[in-house]
Amino acid sequence: MNIDRVVMAFAGTVVLLSVLLAWQVSAWWMLLTAFVGLNLLQASFTGFCPLAKVLKALGVKSGRAFH
Repeated sequence: MNIDRVVMAFAGTVVLLSVLLAWQVSAWWMLLTAFVGLNLLQASFTGFCPLAKVLKALGVKSGRAFH
């Protein structure tokens, strides 16, 4: 798996988890969904993703979006 796929899988997992928590615990968990969405949006324009930087440092191979 490359960095791009790991980032997308992680973002999708966090979104699904936050929706589940919003449904079961508190609607405030939707703020986490909004944060993930905003982070994905800014990464699409700037190319900067904190998780991608961490994964690169851990030795995960680069993809096309995050180098």
